[in-house]
Formats: sequence, C-alpha cells, structure tokens
Amino acid sequence: MNPASDLVNKLWRLCALLRKDGITYQQYVTELTYLLFLKMASEQKDESRIPERYRWRAITAANEAEVLNVYKRALLDLGDPAKVGDRSVVAIFQNATTVVREPATLRKLIDAIDGLHWFTAERDAFGDAYEGLLQKMAEETKRGAGQYFTPRVLIEVMVDLMQPQPGEVIQDPAAGTGGFLIAADQHMRAKTDDYFELSERLQKFQLGEAIRGIENVPDTFRLLLMNLHLHKIDPDHLDLGDTLSPKGSEARFKNADLILTNPPFGPAGGPPTRDDLTITDRVSSYQLPFVEHVIRALKPGGRAAVVVPDNVLFDDGRGKLLRQRLMSWCNLHTILRLPTGIFYAQGVKTNVLFFTRAAEEAPVQDATEAVWIYDMRSGAPAYGKTNPLKRADFDAFVQAFGGDPLGGAGRGDEGEEGRFRSFTRQEIAANGDNLNIRWLKDTSDEAEDGLDTPEEIASAIEGHLKLALEEIEALVGELGGEDSDAAVEETAQ
Repeated sequence: MNPASDLVNKLWRLCALLRKDGITYQQYVTELTYLLFLKMASEQKDESRIPERYRWRAITAANEAEVLNVYKRALLDLGDPAKVGDRSVVAIFQNATTVVREPATLRKLIDAIDGLHWFTAERDAFGDAYEGLLQKMAEETKRGAGQYFTPRVLIEVMVDLMQPQPGEVIQDPAAGTGGFLIAADQHMRAKTDDYFELSERLQKFQLGEAIRGIENVPDTFRLLLMNLHLHKIDPDHLDLGDTLSPKGSEARFKNADLILTNPPFGPAGGPPTRDDLTITDRVSSYQLPFVEHVIRALKPGGRAAVVVPDNVLFDDGRGKLLRQRLMSWCNLHTILRLPTGIFYAQGVKTNVLFFTRAAEEAPVQDATEAVWIYDMRSGAPAYGKTNPLKRADFDAFVQAFGGDPLGGAGRGDEGEEGRFRSFTRQEIAANGDNLNIRWLKDTSDEAEDGLDTPEEIASAIEGHLKLALEEIEALVGELGGEDSDAAVEETAQ
C-alpha cells in the first residue's frame, strides 16, 4: 500500500477513541494536529524550537495520572510568544485547547501514534498523509468547513492549466487548508528538481515569499499552517483574517501573478468593509466580492482560476456590473461548467472562471473578445462518494483548453452538439451580459439520486434551502440598496 494512504487509514481509525465522547471530525483532526506536530518534530530530529519539557518523549514519559495535565500545559505554553520564540510553532498552537477529557483516552491516543511504524518513506509522505486526513474530514462533514472542500483532482487540473512558474507571487484569498497553494508549490518543485535548479536568490523567494493567502476561520487556519509546515512552505505570508476586510487590500495581497481559489459561497454576515470593492460594497454574500477582489488583486498580465457558483454567471444588478467589469478589465477566456455532486454539499452547481488581467489599469475597450464555455455538466453521471471525480474525467476539457495558460492556444468550436463553444463579446452583450449560456440538453443524473441515509437527504434539503435563501437575500439587497445600479455603474472605479 502507498505509505501515505496507509498512514491515513491508521490515523483515521484512531478517531474511534474520541468519537464515543461526542468529538467532531474537525475537532479530532485538530487534536491530531497538535500531537502529530510534536511527534514529527521528534521523528525528524527537529525539536530545537520546542521547550524540552514539552517534547514528544517528555509527554510520552508522563504517567497516566499526569499526562493530561502535562499535555494541557504544553498546548498553553507552545501558543505563548513569551515562552516560545518560533512564530510557526506559536501560530499552530495559538489558543489551543484539548477536547480529550480522560487521561486514559489521551494515553491510548499517544501510544497508538507512537506505535505506528515511522519508516523513512512514511516520513517523506507525511505531508500527503495529512492532506488525506483533511480530505477524510471533509468527506465526513455534512456542513460547515467541509461543505465546499475542493476535490483534489479539480485543484490539480486548475493548477496544471495555469502553469505556476518560479518567481511568481501566487495567492489564495480563501486559503482553507492550503490545497491550491500546496499543489502550486509541488507543481513548481517537480519542474525544478525541488528548486535546486534555481538561483540562490530565486530559491529564497520561492521558500519565503512566493506563496500568499488569507484564511478567516481560526481552526481552519491552524490546519492550514500545519499542512504548509509538512509541505515545507514558509507561512510568513499567510494571514488569519477576512479578505473582504481592509486586510485583503494590504500591499502584499496585491499584484499577484496567479490567483487560484475556491472562495466561500453564501451569506457573508454583512457587506465587505473594504473601500476598494466599489461594485460589491453592499453585497451581503461571499461570492461576488471575492471575484472583485481577484480582479483587483491581479497584476497587469496576471491570471486566475476561480471556482464560483452558477449565480455569479446570471445575477442581475451588481452581479451584472461585476461581469461587465470582469470582461472589461480582464480577458475572460474560458468557463468550465462543472458537474453537480463533486462537492460534499449536495445541490451545489459550480463553474471555474479562467481569466487574465489586461495590461492596462482600465482598458479603453473590453479586454474580453470571446468567451469559450466547456459544458462538463450536461449528460454527466452523478458524482459522489460512490463515484468520485477522477482526473480522466477532465481529459477532454484539458485537451480542448490547450497548452496556453492565458487561453491563447488554438481551439475549435464544437457546435451545438459539442461541449466546447465560443461566444463573442457582442453575443454576450446581446444576451444581457448573462454568462449562464446553455445549449446542450441536461440529461445528467441528479446528485441526490444516490442518497439513501437520512443525514444525506437532510443535508441535500438544507443545501437547496440555503441556495434559495441566498437568492432571496440578494434580491432584497438589490431592491433595498440606497444607490441605484446606474449610480453604482457610474461611480465604480
């Protein structure tokens, strides 16, 4: 068996020790994060950053009566910058608490981790193993952070098509657990002999400055830092915060060469608080403001691949203004209509927008001349746990997209019977700037057809109700806005 997948299965089985106490899967993976950080530091002979009394052997040596107290003190002190000098360690353990209630349970967990066979190959694969744990957590989470966990195969396709290059600033403004950033880093390492082919200056940039991102959920940020640590990525340019707040407009989150992201969907709990999001400043949802952020955060000539829900393609009001801005300032060269059922929340219909920022700040005419749309949804099978998305499912799209990350490869319109078609900017304008263009009859299986447990059915109903509520909230926001859309269009910069 693959060392990484073998480790994932072994570590996941340990969940049974905590699940009986009502611990959630995310709490379990967070608990593992603390223990595995200490264990891996010991295995890799890299414990200099950890006070001796809190190193792995000190915790394992504690008797059952004391082990829980020693562990609790370790979590408290390792997150205290006054007691630990290493910023990465402090960030991972910041405000850390344990969900383990009984010393005997903690002792079983520690002994089980210590009893795993940590061969060299397994150490090398540990980053992949941790990534596998995160994926399992998302698969078992019916809502919340796992709801829109991006399938790793989709991440790989988006990264490969965008072709990240050494020397580029690569950003994910909704970093999650780091899937896009890690995949981009691995793509570049594979092409440069783990960066050894680069100059010393470029190596330093790649290891310390190239990868940037923001994550708003503290527990997810902790998992992100651990994931980056295991994949040898410096977290100095990763921040805990809200991209739609002034933090997202800071200088280091501007002028990106490449942005790869799957931003959150749905109500945001309030409109953005950034002054520069002039089109979506009154929109109380995530998806539209995140798209505006990406447009503004790209440097001239920079490129992006962004996962968005269907409503971004057809919403009126500010949604329409945003699409007009996107096609004006950027070359929106490709839209991939994704199948349903590939995210762990049922009923979510999504697309990937591929675009390139124009060379000028505000082009005189639209940078988009034509949009190519690939329909991977119509006639697709139902994807889910029993039929997971595979890399081979994207082969036809990858071939149609071509080898140019800017969308400039030779392409052929497949006509009304095909999946890949081109629509001129004039045709789109005549369609009211609606990009939700469909020409194939959708005979695909519904993602809900394969649901059989009450929990899965309830989750599907919840997903549909949330989508309906979001559309109602967006409509109310448009009707109740103080400024008319015409005024917004006139004043948007």
